[in-house]
Amino acid sequence: MSVQAIPAAIIGDTRVAGDVVQSVYDPANEDAVAQLQEADAAVVDQAVRAAVAGYAEWRTVSVEGRQKVLRQMADLIDTNADELADLETSNTGIPLAQAHGRHVKRAAHNFRFFADYIGQAEGQIYEQDPAFLTLVRRESVGVAGLIAPWNAPIALGGMKIAASIAFGNSCVIKPSEQASLGVTRLVEVLQQADTPRGVINLVNGRGAITGQALVVHPQVDRVSFTGGTTTGKAIMSAAGAHLKPCTMELGGKSANIIFESADFETALDGALLGIFTNNGQQCLAGSRILVQRSIADRFIEAFVERARKLRIDHPRSATVELGPLASAPHRDRVLSFAAQARTEGARVLLGGERSTKFDRGYYIDPIIIAAPSNDISACQDEIFGPFASILTFETPEEAYALANATKFGLVSYVWTQDLMLAMEAQERLESGVVWVNTPMMRELRAPFGGFKESGVGAEGGRACEQFYTREKTVTIRKSRAPLQRLGLG
Repeated sequence: MSVQAIPAAIIGDTRVAGDVVQSVYDPANEDAVAQLQEADAAVVDQAVRAAVAGYAEWRTVSVEGRQKVLRQMADLIDTNADELADLETSNTGIPLAQAHGRHVKRAAHNFRFFADYIGQAEGQIYEQDPAFLTLVRRESVGVAGLIAPWNAPIALGGMKIAASIAFGNSCVIKPSEQASLGVTRLVEVLQQADTPRGVINLVNGRGAITGQALVVHPQVDRVSFTGGTTTGKAIMSAAGAHLKPCTMELGGKSANIIFESADFETALDGALLGIFTNNGQQCLAGSRILVQRSIADRFIEAFVERARKLRIDHPRSATVELGPLASAPHRDRVLSFAAQARTEGARVLLGGERSTKFDRGYYIDPIIIAAPSNDISACQDEIFGPFASILTFETPEEAYALANATKFGLVSYVWTQDLMLAMEAQERLESGVVWVNTPMMRELRAPFGGFKESGVGAEGGRACEQFYTREKTVTIRKSRAPLQRLGLG
């Protein structure tokens, strides 16, 4: 792949140039694939102003008109799926089969989902007093500032774009400076749909420059961010100073609880998928595996053996199961947790080193540790890689206590064939999502969001409707009865 120029912005259908601030590398071979140009505050202002202008027209388009455009966008994504998946893999190291079959496919599905959803919107009418009719309607809010993460840029960036414009808003999206290729092309593809100019805009650059300018811009009405908790806190603080509502989908340290009543092979498959999918780089990873002691020896042995056989390969290989991590600094950070775990008394059961299969690329072997307690850093910090920490428990009460002993609360996994135990577990676990006997199942009509430091707000049908619209109460007098008359002397 030749070195591409990633524009500082796409405003309407116009590419805007800026200063080059960094190179973008292919995680599979460390080759430079792009030069990232940055949007400064002035360019961000241009993008937001274009969004304001686009909103003025888009907000008047009927539901049927918006549905048509959203479905058109989904078709455009499908038509360009091969190119989008290829860019996503080049920029992130996500295996091509996953980029195509999960990420790009999910992006198209997002647009079709919201096209269907807005056709079922409901209002409210109240007639407590027979002389008055009160109705509550939802209306669009304006311009949404959207910030997408580097681990699933097209899937999650596409979700934000689809949700914001479905309800009649315009948007300015900023992808991570580390993974801008796919989202930049996605926006160019979406511009081919029949939307007014300025409905979808993009700005590229670093968070401290471009992201900050977007978040604090006075004409940005909503901010939606997916990424790390530390960055999310900074964004929410900046937006809060301007009283801007935010949704924050942040970090996780999810417990994957394997009860002795689980279907052993299914739970084993699910635990492997939960931590090693997407190269382990996902906020919902089941990174703390809690195994009931009666089956612990058998489960740990099987889990380690299966992980040892994971096919580490180039992300474009047809048989790859674990590709490279997204960057050299991130690879080094993930590996540092294995070294630190040793100093904290953990036993490293597998991995902890760079993979020796390739001379170039950010590959590591899968890492599995037996943790001495839930208090070590590997059990408390979000590592965001193919790194599983295993703990054991005796009773369900102990499992719930371990699972909840974290500052995060995004998702939890439960494996059991005991229905009563499953029902008890979902009540006791402190997370926004609980998956029982399945890994990573998204129902887009349901909210997806975290408790505690895993975020604020949620994404999903109703949750997005509430965030990207505002309620207006209208009371109409329908009686001819005279009003009280003042000032008659």
